[in-house]
Amino acid sequence: MKQAIWNGEIIAESDKTIVIEGNHYFPSNTIKKEFYKESNTHTVCPWKGKASYFSLEVNGKENKDAAWYYPETKSAAKNIEGYVAFWKGVEVK
Repeated sequence: MKQAIWNGEIIAESDKTIVIEGNHYFPSNTIKKEFYKESNTHTVCPWKGKASYFSLEVNGKENKDAAWYYPETKSAAKNIEGYVAFWKGVEVK
């Protein structure tokens, strides 16, 4: 079972993560939505597509754009469509 942890809270937990480029992608139904806030940030990956971001709000602290996901992926990345990955100090263990 993998857990994503930030600021002392488990923000996602799953035994069905998918690892791509060293990042664990969690199924969207395994994130604790109360900690996530939609962001206006977007980036583009040449082979995955356009990424959208969440900022995290945990125990009174914000971690801007610390989680990302691909609402619609290119064909090579369909297996992670809608899955959520983390960076910016989020620990996955």
